[in-house]
Amino acid sequence: QVQLVESGGGLVQAGGSLRLSCAASGRTTSGYNLGWFRQAPGKEREFVAAINWATITYYRDSVKGRFTISRDNAKNTVDLEMNNLKPEDAAVYFCAAQWTGSMRATPRRDPEAWRYWGQGTQVTVSS
Repeated sequence: QVQLVESGGGLVQAGGSLRLSCAASGRTTSGYNLGWFRQAPGKEREFVAAINWATITYYRDSVKGRFTISRDNAKNTVDLEMNNLKPEDAAVYFCAAQWTGSMRATPRRDPEAWRYWGQGTQVTVSS
């Protein structure tokens, strides 16, 4: 129904920056929340950031001030600008979409609440 494709991952040194992008296609409509999750080896998938249709943003505490999520509703894309990367940020980053039918719905932090997922893009941070 909805396909998500991430891009922009790679290898950076600690303190460096990366910009991740995600393009949605298929049966895209208004009222979607978009978000980013990550999963490091041996750990569970965790919430990173999300943005609703009205562009209200949400972040986990550890990335506030360093990461910025944005979206272009006309293009059905969502980006994650990551600055001052730390070794603990290394993970596979997944783009996700959650249809709510609402302009201002609050995204859930539980990954199980999200319906559509990309395949992930690897972010490696060297130290």
